[in-house]
Parts: sequence; C-alpha cells; structure tokens
Amino acid sequence: MSELAQRYNQIVEQVSAAASASGKSASDITLVVVTKNHPPQLVFDLIALGARDFGENRDQEAAPKAKEVLASSPEKMRWHFIGQLQTNKVRSVLDYADLIHSLDRESLLVELQKRTVGRAKPLGVFIQVNLTEDPARGGVRVDDLDAFATKVLESEGLRLEGLMGVGGLAKDPEIEFDRLAKLSTKLQNIAPEANSLSMGMSADFEVAIGYGATHLRIGTAITGKRP
Repeated sequence: MSELAQRYNQIVEQVSAAASASGKSASDITLVVVTKNHPPQLVFDLIALGARDFGENRDQEAAPKAKEVLASSPEKMRWHFIGQLQTNKVRSVLDYADLIHSLDRESLLVELQKRTVGRAKPLGVFIQVNLTEDPARGGVRVDDLDAFATKVLESEGLRLEGLMGVGGLAKDPEIEFDRLAKLSTKLQNIAPEANSLSMGMSADFEVAIGYGATHLRIGTAITGKRP
C-alpha cells in the first residue's frame, strides 16, 4: 500500500470514528481533499482510492488541473473552490467548480449573480463568516449575516449551502467552531436547507465534526508535503 493510500485510509477511518462518537454517520460528512500545489496525477491517484471531492484555492492552478482531470477521468467528482475568489476570476472558476466555499463580500455576490443567471443547476455556495473584529480579514461580518444570506437566497442561480469558517483565529478552535455552529442554527431560521458547515482542516477536523462540520477541508494530512 502506498503512503498516500495509508494517509487517505487513516483519515477516512478517523472521520468515521469522530462521526460515530458524535452520533452522526460518516456518510453525512464530505471529505474535501485539498490538492493545491500538487500535480493532476495526485488527483488521479486519490480518485483510485475513492476520493471524489477536491479543493483548490487559486484559479490559476485549479483551472488547468481540473480541465485535465475532468477530461480524463470517467468517475463523477466535485471541485470545491475554497480560497478567496477575485471577481475577475469568477467566469473561469464557474467552468469547473461545483461549490464555492468562500462567498465573502457583496461585490463577489453581485458577480456570481450575474454569471449564474439561467444555469440549469444552481451553484452551491457557502457564506464565509468573519468571526473577528478585524475588517481586513475576509468574510461577512456576523451582524450582516442575515441580510447577506437573504440576498443569496434571492439569487436565481445560487443555492445557499451554509456557512464556512477559517480556523486558527483563536487559540482554542472549539471557540470558533461553537460560534459558527450557533450561527448556522440561527441561519436556518431563514434558510432551513442551508444547514451545511464547512470547517475543520488537517489539525482540527475531529473537533470540528463534534460541532457539526459537514464539509472538511483536509490537505497535508492526506496529500503529504507539497512538492
């Protein structure tokens, strides 16, 4: 068994165990393997192991990689864009991304609305929440969340999946996970189906599962060090 297979299988087992410990099913959790800075061959290798969801955070790298993989693999898969998305890259990202985890500002929402009108299948989006008081950090302010979510819900070509949080802002990740989980519960008062939570990475995904994470963004714990 390759080292990649060992790492992947280990994470799958840990996800399953953490889900079970939280009274959940592993099938309710989407494992997004973050493949940034890795070649397309790694994606093919992961597909062979059973992975179907892949995350990228830079369109310049993701676009050609996704094109090569999608053209060559018969397996159904989903690409998740998880990084800050520049408005001038929206058109390119929409060519391959099934979900965008980082809807973080009004200008991006406007561009996505414009580019997704008339789509046969709405684009799934997560609202990235800024859990700090620092406006320089990406994300929608907590006080603005309901109003912003309402605008997303009114968008013809978008489907609001839920919320996304970036870890590492607090010494104890549980503080952030707990707050995001409570915001998710509040959001469901106006958007009952927007019950997904994109949070948890290589170092803290088991904790995130305990707080209701549905989408894990795991990179090096599976892929190994970047070349």
